Amino acid sequence: MANHKSSLKRIRQTKARTLHNRYYAKTMRNAVRKLRAMTDKDEATKLYPSIQKMLDKLAKTKVIHKNKAANLKSSLAKHINKLG
Repeated sequence: MANHKSSLKRIRQTKARTLHNRYYAKTMRNAVRKLRAMTDKDEATKLYPSIQKMLDKLAKTKVIHKNKAANLKSSLAKHINKLG
């Protein structure tokens, strides 16, 4: 166990940050799943900008890597274009 005040505080901060990041990463995964499950092109097109915004914010705050965000955005765009 840590002995210094600063390391105890760092442990508390890390726990809080991990919980926060886990929540937003899970929310993002569910949103991506929801979009991938859609079969209607109009609905998917309406939902895409909000998911794109979410991915950009998470990449900016380093919850996910910027390349992961870019890969997800491009694969979702491809999925929407394939819908008939």
